[in-house]
Amino acid sequence: MKLTQLIAATLTTCVMLNCQAVETKVDAVAAIVNNSVVLETEVRDMVARVKKNAAKQGQTLPSDSALQVQALERLIMNSLQLQVAKRMGLQITDAQLDQTIENIAREQKVSVEQFRAQVVREEGSYELFRERLREEITTGEVLRANVQRRIYVSPQEIDTLTKMMEQQGASNEQYNIGHILLALPGQPTAEQIKDAESKATKVMELLRGGSDFKKIAIASSSAETALEGGDMGWMNINEMPTLFADQVRGKKKKDLIGPLRSGAGFHILTIFDIKGANVVEFEEISSRHVLIKPSIIVSEEKAKNMLAKFAVDFKAGKADFAKFAKEHSEDPGSRLKGGELGWADPNVFVPEFRDTLKTLKKDQLSEPFRTEHGWHIVQLMDRRTVDATAEKKREQVTRMIYNRRFNEESSNFLREIRDEAFIEVLADK
Repeated sequence: MKLTQLIAATLTTCVMLNCQAVETKVDAVAAIVNNSVVLETEVRDMVARVKKNAAKQGQTLPSDSALQVQALERLIMNSLQLQVAKRMGLQITDAQLDQTIENIAREQKVSVEQFRAQVVREEGSYELFRERLREEITTGEVLRANVQRRIYVSPQEIDTLTKMMEQQGASNEQYNIGHILLALPGQPTAEQIKDAESKATKVMELLRGGSDFKKIAIASSSAETALEGGDMGWMNINEMPTLFADQVRGKKKKDLIGPLRSGAGFHILTIFDIKGANVVEFEEISSRHVLIKPSIIVSEEKAKNMLAKFAVDFKAGKADFAKFAKEHSEDPGSRLKGGELGWADPNVFVPEFRDTLKTLKKDQLSEPFRTEHGWHIVQLMDRRTVDATAEKKREQVTRMIYNRRFNEESSNFLREIRDEAFIEVLADK
C-alpha cells in the first residue's frame, strides 16, 4: 500500500513539475534588456499581429524565424525607449490615452463603444490594445523629446533651400519610399563591412530578379520600419535624409536605388509611389482655444469638467468665449487675445489638437480633449486656402529641413541607446 502511494505521489509530482515546465516555457525570456526582459509570448503575439495585418493587405511574408528575429528586435527597441521614458519621468495618463482613442474613433467615424467592439473582434483584448497604444505614444514622446533638442535650423539653411526649390520649380512632389538597411555596428571591422556589403549586393540581386521588396525588408532590414515592409510613408524629397534625397531626385516609381553606404550601414531604396507634383496651395485655419493644466490643486477631472460646463453654457448663449479665455486659459500666447490663435497651418499643432480641428466645421466648438499640455477646448473660426507666399514657403522649407533632421537624428538616437545597452538574446538558447 505504501509503495502504491509513493508511486502515485511521484506521478503527481511529475505531472505538477511538467505543468510548471510548460508554464515556464509559455513565459520564457527571449531577451534581457538592461534590467528588463522581453518574453517569448510577446514575440509570438507580435508575429501573430504582423501575420494578421499582412493577410488583410495580401502581403506575402518571409519565414516565421525571420519574423521572430524582427519582432524581437522591435520589442528590444521598445523596451529601451520605455526605460528612457521611466528615467525621464514620462507617463501617459489614462486621460491622455482615452483622448487618443476618442480621436482614433472620430477619424474612423464611429463611437468609442463601436471602436472598442471592433478592437475586441479583431484583437481579442481591449485592455491589451490600450497598453500597446500607451507604449506607442510613450515611445513617440521619448523620440520627440530627445531628438528635437538636437535639431537647429539656421536662417541660412532656409534661404539656401528656398532658393534651390525656386530654381527647381518649387516642386512639392511626395514620395512613398521603401527602405532596407543592412546595419553595421558603431565601429565596424573590415570583415563586418565586407559581410554587410555582400548581403546588400545579394538583396539587390533578389530585388532585380523580381522579389517582393516588402517581404525582403521584413526578412532582412535592420531599419525601424522593417516590420512595415520598409515603408517610410510619404515625404517630400527635402524631408528625406540627405543621402536618400540626392539619389531619389529624378527617379521614377518602382526604381531601385543602392546600395548606399552611411555610418549606419548599407541602404537600399525603392519608390513605391509618387504624388502631388507642384502643389502650390495650402489650407490654413483660424481658431481660438482655452487651456487648463491639471495640477495638485486642479485635478484631471476638475479641469475636464470645467471646460465641459463652459461648452454647455457657450452653446446655450450664456457664456462669452473671450472673457472665459482671459480669466481661465493657461496658454500665455493666446490668453490676452481671448484665446485666439490666428491663422495657422494645422500641422504646427500637436497631433491631438490638429486632429480635433480636422473634425470641426466653421464656428463649431469641440468637446474637452487632452494633449501633452493639458485639457483644451477649441473653436474653429474659419478655413482658407492660400497661395504659397514667401512667408509660407519659408515655413514649409523650415518644416522640411526639420523633418529631414528628425529622421536622421531619430536613427542616430535609437542606435546610440542600443549600443549603450546590455542586451542578451536568449530565444535560441
